[in-house]
Amino acid sequence: MLQLHPFPRIPNHLVPPLLSPPPPSPIEPEPEPPPSPPPAEPHHFLSSFSSLRVTSEFDSDSHVFFHKLSCKVFDNLAKLKLSFINNSKREIAEPQLSLFSQHLSICYDPEEQNAILQGSYPVDPTWQLKASLDVKAQQGEVAVIAKLADPRYIVEVSAPIPDISLPKATFRFPMGQLSVEREEDDVPKLSLNGIVKGPVWKGVGTARYTDEELKLRYSYKDGTISIIPSISLPANSASFAFKRRFSPLDKLSYWYSLDTNYWSAVYKHTYDKDMKFKAGYDSEVRLCWASLWVGNEKRKGKSAPMKMKIQFMLQVPQDDIKSTVMLFRVKKRFQFPSLTNGSNDASSADDSSDSDL
Repeated sequence: MLQLHPFPRIPNHLVPPLLSPPPPSPIEPEPEPPPSPPPAEPHHFLSSFSSLRVTSEFDSDSHVFFHKLSCKVFDNLAKLKLSFINNSKREIAEPQLSLFSQHLSICYDPEEQNAILQGSYPVDPTWQLKASLDVKAQQGEVAVIAKLADPRYIVEVSAPIPDISLPKATFRFPMGQLSVEREEDDVPKLSLNGIVKGPVWKGVGTARYTDEELKLRYSYKDGTISIIPSISLPANSASFAFKRRFSPLDKLSYWYSLDTNYWSAVYKHTYDKDMKFKAGYDSEVRLCWASLWVGNEKRKGKSAPMKMKIQFMLQVPQDDIKSTVMLFRVKKRFQFPSLTNGSNDASSADDSSDSDL
């Protein structure tokens, strides 16, 4: 019987040994087809509205309601405002419709059937064009604004239209501004006005000049005390203001006119960030008064409590105490849901820049 013997093992063989076959790759699932896009809705004016805000204010002294409606339109590219008042007869009066965008604003008065147009366009970072037009009067103004090498220095040249005359030149600098224009009166002349402000002797000095007067003002503040004297020339009308802060919550202000002997004083106490009490006296009208603010009087509507402010004021005439009156003013803002999805962010951004309340 024939017996087979294996070949001797040769370490340096020419043919490499067979490797084990790789494991089978997992079967990848076929990708699902992308979902079909929703049917496109027709674009119209109402579809671009963001949330609507309504601000209403009532003044008990004049018995007048003031209303303002505002919202963003055209995918937040513009802002639309409608304002009107209800007089004592509950009639709608003084309506005004306004549209604001980055480069153009239009204010329309239905009663006067007139519109005011204002526009601006930045040609480049150093040049800007501005224009305004009163449609009914057919008058307006065009202006060119140029920034110098230092952006704190700006030159503006403007001229009226359509009757273009010598332009008005205004130069703005860190310490103030200066304007020169030609007035076409019986005797044409150059008109100069401006304001300069800067540090003077541990305080701040301000000089405001016009063709009629020169007003000098000095303000010194040292911690809790402020002293503000001022004088107007050539009338030599001088006044003096004094402010004293007793604590972070208490402040007293006093003003006195040297040429008329009129004076006034105001005491202010802040209970918290949303409540403030004021009381004062004015010798010119011989009136004592006191007021209570609920809701910060200077804060924007977004951060005001309940988006509402209330002011109560008591007025006591010095010569006729029986004529004492109690007045109040209420200002309330209402926020309505967005008319389209995804416009809440735009509404929030709009709240930070608009002080409706």
